Amino acid sequence: MRTHHEIDLRSLELARAVVARIDSDPERRGLERARETCGRWLRTAPAPAIEEWSRLLSGDWSEIRLRLLDEGEEGQRLRQSSPFTGILEPAERWEILRRFRDESSAA
Repeated sequence: MRTHHEIDLRSLELARAVVARIDSDPERRGLERARETCGRWLRTAPAPAIEEWSRLLSGDWSEIRLRLLDEGEEGQRLRQSSPFTGILEPAERWEILRRFRDESSAA
């Protein structure tokens, strides 16, 4: 069973990979994809967390980036409803998940 702390660490690692992907793309296509995802979620299942993301995503990348990488409680809370799905290739995502599973199993 995963602890909340382990889940938060895994989520942060996924966020770091997303940030690296968006940082490496001068067109910031991943950011636009997150905006589209958030808009779709707002239309189909509005929720306060999604509304908060919508407001954040209307800002600039540097602020969004800081929020995604925030290691405190606010960052943890935001990552629980992150619209940055589909930014990583499935193999990249699975590698991170596998690494955390293997580390957890070894402990």
